[in-house]
Amino acid sequence: MPPDDLIVQMRGVGKLFRTGAVANQVLSGIDLDVRRGEFLCIAGPSGCGKTTLLSLMGLLDTPSCGELVFDGRCGSDLGPRDRARMRNASVGFVFQAFNLIGDLTVAENVALPLSGRPGMPRREQRARVEHVLASVGMAHRMAHYPSQLSGGQQQRVAVARALVGEPAILLADEPTGNLDVRHGDMVMSLLSHLHGEGHTVCVVSHDERFRSLGDRTLYLLDGRIVDESSFRDVQREQACGLDVAHLHELLP
Repeated sequence: MPPDDLIVQMRGVGKLFRTGAVANQVLSGIDLDVRRGEFLCIAGPSGCGKTTLLSLMGLLDTPSCGELVFDGRCGSDLGPRDRARMRNASVGFVFQAFNLIGDLTVAENVALPLSGRPGMPRREQRARVEHVLASVGMAHRMAHYPSQLSGGQQQRVAVARALVGEPAILLADEPTGNLDVRHGDMVMSLLSHLHGEGHTVCVVSHDERFRSLGDRTLYLLDGRIVDESSFRDVQREQACGLDVAHLHELLP
């Protein structure tokens, strides 16, 4: 596959966190390619390293070992300022918590990523904000404040904020985690629609229903990529363990 088709490349990537004398290896031996225009789902139990992997992909953090290449640039060659510039220009983030600023209107929240682009005329900024809000069905709420929106509407605004900078990749970390089923389905349908328009999307989600939306699913266990069969085996073992524990609770 030509390198130009890849946004993210990882080879032997690991991530180690230290707290005093205690070391916690969160990711180990990650080999991963993310293609342009791809919809990638990342699945795994809590604490397996999904969010850490997304942070590395989005240049929010750096690997402890291995090689990370983002959009043709080697991560080890990027200093903090370079990573910040690439992040602002090329990555859109959607989090489980909407992270909207309550004192700002919807339009002002969405415009925030453009504040790091001082050379962009205000007219172009306004046009971009209006366009992305229209694309997520929230143009009629531009002057409203986050407190005046439902959870689903707030997450759609968060998606618009992630898109306004025209990023190379959209990273979503449990984007439906704080939503009810109906609004969660709406947000995932929106991400699927954006992918259909050509956006590269990577979603971390516990909800198996959404994996069918992706081109493929990456399974993580204990900080390592595993095949689906191994992942299902662990799921069954955990379910059996829970059943036994529940049975013991019922016994006198």
